[in-house]
Amino acid sequence: MRVTCLQLETVWENRQANYARAWRLLEAAAPPPGGLIVLPEMFATGFSMNVAAAAEGNARPTEGFLAAVACEYRCHVLGGLVSRAAGGRGRNEAVLYGPAGAELARYCKLHPFSYAGETEHYEPGGQVVVADAAGAELSPFVCYDLRFPEVFRAAARRGAEVLAVIANWPASRQEHWTALLRARAIENQACVVGVNRCGADPNVAYAGGSAVFGPRGEAVAAAGEGEQALSAELDLSAVRTWRAEFPALRDVREEFFGSFGKRTDGDGCHTV
Repeated sequence: MRVTCLQLETVWENRQANYARAWRLLEAAAPPPGGLIVLPEMFATGFSMNVAAAAEGNARPTEGFLAAVACEYRCHVLGGLVSRAAGGRGRNEAVLYGPAGAELARYCKLHPFSYAGETEHYEPGGQVVVADAAGAELSPFVCYDLRFPEVFRAAARRGAEVLAVIANWPASRQEHWTALLRARAIENQACVVGVNRCGADPNVAYAGGSAVFGPRGEAVAAAGEGEQALSAELDLSAVRTWRAEFPALRDVREEFFGSFGKRTDGDGCHTV
């Protein structure tokens, strides 16, 4: 499966400018039909605590943008946006669209970033999500979730083969970003796709570093610091072969892991 990661230099709280930047990167990258396109966390506005500015509202422009990209390139598209919770707080979400522009899955960040005050403005999600995307079982996560390996293990136990992390990960902790992406790949025998933003917002600088790792932790592709489209081929057969040859996931001790990580029956798709 071909994955195209859009490492955007996000313009602060300016949707139209960010849509235009994404279109330019896509036109240059020309992703083939049937693949996966991934955009960063809250890519249309930046990591803003101003929920009124970041939330979609009735017109839902970012949802419309992602659906239009999916239709234009006949790909699955995963991108970050903000919706409103019933109580007025935001929901920091990753939403997946299919090649016909239909929404297929919606995941809400399980771990709002308390260090930056996100917990005061955004409510946490309550479910790991696994959904089919371009022939792979995909599980999306958002930024700070990367520091909590138990939720990634839950996704792998539910059949996820590709773990996608969309982020606004700061340059000050860039080494953690790369190390944790690789660790999640190794311990879950999965492909990991990490898509970060670059540039700076009014509070934080970002160093990009979007990356793709294979199921043994091998580096497949890596971006530098600037705005770019990073493309890579995900070898799903390598995931399935490695899991069969070295079945570590079968040896999980669920009494130490909890019911959240138990394997489920059926198609393994969970929505928030």
